Amino acid sequence: MKRLLLFPFLFIFLGFISCEEDQDPNLTNVAVPVTQSIADFRASVKVQEPRTIKESGKIYAWKDYIFINDKNEGVHIIDNTDPFNPQNIKFLKIPRNMDIAIKDEKLYADNGMDLVVFDISNINKISEIGRVQDVFPNYYATAPQGVGYVDLENFDPSEEVIIGYLIETRKIEYARDDVGMPEFSNADSGGGNTGTGGSMARFSLNGDYLYVADESSLSAFDISVPASPKRLSNEYVGWQVETIFNYEDHLYLGSSTGMYIYNIENPANPKKLSFLQHVRGCDPVVVKDNYAYVTIRGGNACGQDLNQLEIVDITDKANPELVNSYGMVNPYGLGIKDNWLFVCDGTAGLKIFGIEDTPNLEYIDQFSNINTYDVIPLEERLLMVGDNTLYQYSYKGDEINLISTFTLN
Repeated sequence: MKRLLLFPFLFIFLGFISCEEDQDPNLTNVAVPVTQSIADFRASVKVQEPRTIKESGKIYAWKDYIFINDKNEGVHIIDNTDPFNPQNIKFLKIPRNMDIAIKDEKLYADNGMDLVVFDISNINKISEIGRVQDVFPNYYATAPQGVGYVDLENFDPSEEVIIGYLIETRKIEYARDDVGMPEFSNADSGGGNTGTGGSMARFSLNGDYLYVADESSLSAFDISVPASPKRLSNEYVGWQVETIFNYEDHLYLGSSTGMYIYNIENPANPKKLSFLQHVRGCDPVVVKDNYAYVTIRGGNACGQDLNQLEIVDITDKANPELVNSYGMVNPYGLGIKDNWLFVCDGTAGLKIFGIEDTPNLEYIDQFSNINTYDVIPLEERLLMVGDNTLYQYSYKGDEINLISTFTLN
């Protein structure tokens, strides 16, 4: 039986197929999975020598090190002892990795469908010390844009992992009698030393608990025994959850349709308090005091073309209220340091706002001519990543000054 998966159900916006008048209406692009056995996939995690980056993703800071995700490839480790001269020292190969978190010299990362734990107490002898299998259901690779269907005829999810796709142009003239989601596995089988992630993170730490937001659910793990994390809960949240932010016993989850607020006063059992819907768009969140700051990015897989920064009053967390918004070009991550709000506005660069009079923001400055993705405001420095480049800035009074630029390719 020919098994084709209608592509829009792979969490990507509907309606990729647009047949021009002079095109064969039955002709479309089909993605054919490139697969690897599950055993080989898990065994492929390795510590390697530094290498060039393919596509920079999220950024994470811990002690004198910066960790930069190479989307679906692994993590680059940067020695930042000298911020004026950072050094690329290691590459931690973790196929299908999107995020990490660090506590007490243990690094937690997603490796496709698994949560894997590394001992990084000696950065020159990193070792895998634990793995929880089959806890992340949506681990398959997203097919490229412009694809109408995914051909799953020869794919066995019980034995294989999708690691990429080949694109073929075919005539689709036969009945699609087995269209649906593939049966991916979703079953469990067999403080002071914590790092800092950016607003695009899916991992968040709170004491001996790790919270992970996957595409549609929120999981809580007990990591009191680092080599043996235990998943305590897994709750369905909604469609296309993207980011998680932890602030004062509450988790703020950004999704393509709105912001969710969860109470974690009982850290083992997060409780949903509210959901604030917004127009469809990619949605990271940061919080300070009684306000949440949310960027909404349109275009591509994120939906409509609206791009803006929204200010949400969260005084009553059961009833959050949108109180202001500002137009943006193409915003991604954002961060807060004291009374400064930093917004990565894509190709428009890094924008800085004063938040003393929130919900009214004061425009302070802008670093243009750079492509920005995510930012981490540390105590003494601001870290920003974008377009495969790490930028570091210093705070000097009321000024933000560039310290160094480090290119990973």
